[in-house]
Amino acid sequence: MITEDDKEIRQVLENSKTIAVVGASQNPHRDSTMIMQYLMNRGFDVIPVNPNYDEILGKKCYPTICSIGKSIDIVDVFRRSEFVDGVAKDAAAANAKVLWMQLGVLSDIAAQFAIDHGMKVIKNRCIMVEHRRLIQ
Repeated sequence: MITEDDKEIRQVLENSKTIAVVGASQNPHRDSTMIMQYLMNRGFDVIPVNPNYDEILGKKCYPTICSIGKSIDIVDVFRRSEFVDGVAKDAAAANAKVLWMQLGVLSDIAAQFAIDHGMKVIKNRCIMVEHRRLIQ
């Protein structure tokens, strides 16, 4: 189901502990890096996913979601929209609970695939903005 209701988004954020950040970067000026740091500072177990790096912000970086080898609550996507279908498949294979597409990241095919595989979908929203708005 596509989650758009504030109450549902709040529940996702409050009930999640582990967030895989797909498209994480070592560049401190990239949104993915700043948001990853924000989430870490709020107590989330944040796991960077990017095959180009071994480590980001002191955290081991994984090439895929499936390679993490632990339960993932939210897959936060910072990839271009044309790559989200593959991310959704990787998230489903890892049994992730939520596919979260950041602002400007849109794929109806990925959203439907995620829904069909039991995930909640939040799209075109910034996880940091929503956390600040709904939790703090």
